[in-house]
Amino acid sequence: MMLEVKAVGKRFGGLQALKGVTFMLAEGEILGLIGPNGAGKTTLFNTINGVFRPDTGRIIFRGEDLTGQPPWEAAKRGMARTYQVVRPLNELSVLENVIAGACFGRHALSVRKAAVVAAEVLEMLGLSKQTCQPAGSLNVAEKKRLELARGLAARPYLLLLDEVLAGLNPSEISGMVDIILKIRDSGITILMIEHVMQAVMKVSDRLIVLDDGELIAEGRPSEITNNPVVVRAYLGDPRDAERLMAGGRA
Repeated sequence: MMLEVKAVGKRFGGLQALKGVTFMLAEGEILGLIGPNGAGKTTLFNTINGVFRPDTGRIIFRGEDLTGQPPWEAAKRGMARTYQVVRPLNELSVLENVIAGACFGRHALSVRKAAVVAAEVLEMLGLSKQTCQPAGSLNVAEKKRLELARGLAARPYLLLLDEVLAGLNPSEISGMVDIILKIRDSGITILMIEHVMQAVMKVSDRLIVLDDGELIAEGRPSEITNNPVVVRAYLGDPRDAERLMAGGRA
């Protein structure tokens, strides 16, 4: 098993952000994580990769207990992530940004070896022509790909994607979906938060749904689409299920 999240709870003062969340992620799977705004999705990501220490529960990654370990330890073990709000190192080139990801990844590569890996990843993501550009000069879609490239350069076993499709137009979303599937086919397991429902339904093998810090549903996309508990959590009216799942944003 790639990842086991066991009864994870997290509180911030009077707010119980996560309430005993439990799920498993198999090697080679794409697992979509969906839920209304404020459901606890990014908090769960931050707990999995060590930004937050859970108050209760355990995080088991590839058979090892990573509970409470810092993010750099998760990166060394083969876990990488992207962020919803991209923050490239604007003054560095695109290539230098990705080299940084490789240097601090699973193999802790030297700069020379990291440059080779970075060039390969940029080619895969269609950014090879922007290699020497300052990262701050990229447009939104290119910055999203750069964020993904930094994660991939770390050579992870597990990649956590936090709204990698946010802010993209339909054509850009289609291209990114193809890239996500290509990443999975290369042997990398993916856990992704996403609000673009048509896309997450297309790429995910399974979905888990959070609402108010609780896991309220788990299953194949077709099962989640027809789950009245999920529809109520999003919209409060089951009649809106078709609109939600047929290409809208959650």
